[in-house]
Amino acid sequence: MRKNYDFSKGKKNPYAGRLKKQVTIRLEEATVAYFKELADELGIPYQTLINLYLRDCASSGRRPNLAWKPRN
Repeated sequence: MRKNYDFSKGKKNPYAGRLKKQVTIRLEEATVAYFKELADELGIPYQTLINLYLRDCASSGRRPNLAWKPRN
């Protein structure tokens, strides 16, 4: 490997913006902890795991159960 690389003539990937979109989402601490623990077991970043899970839900047409239960 070289110690220095010249990126002055480099170009940005024109498709990078289409790959993923940054969003802000509020999740319960227990939900994040669950995905972080599972991600550690699998050896992947937890945000990637959440994305994979949501993509699987979307592609299979899985819908959430919206029967809300009151918290005590």
